[in-house]
Amino acid sequence: MNTRFFFTMALGAGLAVLVGCTPVKPWQRGRLAGYTMRADRDPLGVAQDEHIFFSREGASGGRGVGGGGCGCN
Repeated sequence: MNTRFFFTMALGAGLAVLVGCTPVKPWQRGRLAGYTMRADRDPLGVAQDEHIFFSREGASGGRGVGGGGCGCN
């Protein structure tokens, strides 16, 4: 019975992975780029993330800028 259970779980996981890997058509991207998909839609969550980042890294701001390093160049 354990073998059958694990086989069923593996099959289900495999199907979930295959279904999740579908290309998105250009006309479907507008719906996926909705307000609920934004990372900064929760001001309190953004403030908490900034505080954690400041506490760990000793730096504040610069969220919208890509890259990394010490910035000494």
